[in-house]
Amino acid sequence: MRSHLGHLLRQHYAEVVDLDAGSRLRQVLARLTRALDAAEAGHEVSAGFKAELIDAVPRLRRYAQSLAQHGADADDLVQHTLLKAWEHRRQFVPGSNLPAWLFTILRNGFFNGRRKHRLEVPDPDGAHAAGLASAAEQEHKAGLRDLQAALDRLEPAHREALVLVAVEGMTYEAAAGVIGCPAGTVKSRVSRARDRLALDLDHAFGGV
Repeated sequence: MRSHLGHLLRQHYAEVVDLDAGSRLRQVLARLTRALDAAEAGHEVSAGFKAELIDAVPRLRRYAQSLAQHGADADDLVQHTLLKAWEHRRQFVPGSNLPAWLFTILRNGFFNGRRKHRLEVPDPDGAHAAGLASAAEQEHKAGLRDLQAALDRLEPAHREALVLVAVEGMTYEAAAGVIGCPAGTVKSRVSRARDRLALDLDHAFGGV
């Protein structure tokens, strides 16, 4: 099971990146895109900055989901991050790691917000409505619910490190820069998260 965790995690978090047509985040993203187009035309930002910022949105949503877990809170975090990135765009050093810079903004926004408001931990099964589906689809959804429940049981710091490394493909050093801790600490957290997930999922899937 441990050897398949990376694939399971990427599959799970891939399902959180699609935006609803009427969502606030999509509207913010549309406005930001227009602002970036104007800034590029005025030579205020580069085409590379604009493209990389927009391309980072799915990754930001996955990372936000690993922190906030509730979809609406995660999208609020991404919206906050995009607006902060626009506000402080002149502080970004061209040629440096833009996704890491964005992840750091998002992480700071999450912990600053948590100091002001205690985020509720949602029921991991609450968002899944029963419906007509094939047996295979139902089994697939059940597997994802088991994975989400196992992720919810991880220590938040372990889950955060796991998503940055196993889902976003960051090195331990890059993830350490985002989190603000030594690379060895990130490696230890990822290892513990993988061990715990493997144990929980072995039980959920009957030791398969």
